[in-house]
Amino acid sequence: MKKYLVTGGAGYVGGVVAAHLIEAGHQVVVLDDLSTGFAESVPAGAQFVRGRIQDAADVLDASFDGVLHFAASSQVGESVADPEKYWRNNAAGSLELLSAMRKADVRRLVFSSTAAVYGEPEQVPIPETARTAPTNPYGATKLAVDHMITSEANAHGLAAVSLRYFNVAGAYGVQGERHDPESHLIPLVIQAALGKRPHIAVYGEDYPTPDGTCIRDYIHVADLAEAHLLALDAATPGEHLICNLGNGEGFSVRQVIDAVRRVTGRDIPAVTAERRPGDPAVLVASAERARTVLGWQPRRTDLDAIVADAWNFTLSLNEQQ
Repeated sequence: MKKYLVTGGAGYVGGVVAAHLIEAGHQVVVLDDLSTGFAESVPAGAQFVRGRIQDAADVLDASFDGVLHFAASSQVGESVADPEKYWRNNAAGSLELLSAMRKADVRRLVFSSTAAVYGEPEQVPIPETARTAPTNPYGATKLAVDHMITSEANAHGLAAVSLRYFNVAGAYGVQGERHDPESHLIPLVIQAALGKRPHIAVYGEDYPTPDGTCIRDYIHVADLAEAHLLALDAATPGEHLICNLGNGEGFSVRQVIDAVRRVTGRDIPAVTAERRPGDPAVLVASAERARTVLGWQPRRTDLDAIVADAWNFTLSLNEQQ
């Protein structure tokens, strides 16, 4: 058994990863200020400390074997309107976390990064060697943290892995997507299926894709969690490994809407809207490095199954409210 700090462990991905760590027999401490997370998302068996990432120094000591870092502001639109918040929370907060880890002699880190660091891709599928050119402050702050981690590994022997996600989806037990405001496609379409929004907007139908709508790479949150546990084992002192996580294939906006229709059995009005500036036609990951180096293999790749997990979570959440 090992002991890990999970920052942002009351959030969607952090909570699922914390649950997997506990199921694997590890001791888990969750640090989260609940600004966007939920106390009930902290898995049973984890110790919960309510606090900001800047409070990590009050929690960490030499008894910890590592840190899994999810705490961050993550709304792209908000990052454009309020970049200061993102630089303060994501970049400055992560710098303080690295300092706290060094002071406590905790030398293993898995960082929740993002495909947003690549911006508009020059090649698809996107490899880790692709040019990084984020188009918003959210992606820029995550890239800045990646650079911090590389420096920390080189200078102080940190063993670190950054995992760059594409579109995380699905649910795991009592943990699923519940953002406010919601910006992800699958939960938005589910809201339309429940009548909580009049329709789902399809932003552009004239892209160079088979059905004219954008294609994105969806990865089940449980597959994502398994990659984090593998990353802990793969982390090597003095090295910063960066891996993309994705299915390697994408689904179009139309395919996602049709999947929700099949799973729910409900009619979902779709209304065509103008393209959003900066929306690439296709964003799909090359996850070959994760498969080769981490030994990771996504197992929950069926779109209908991913949607069904998200649907069942939403129904159970509605029953509780």
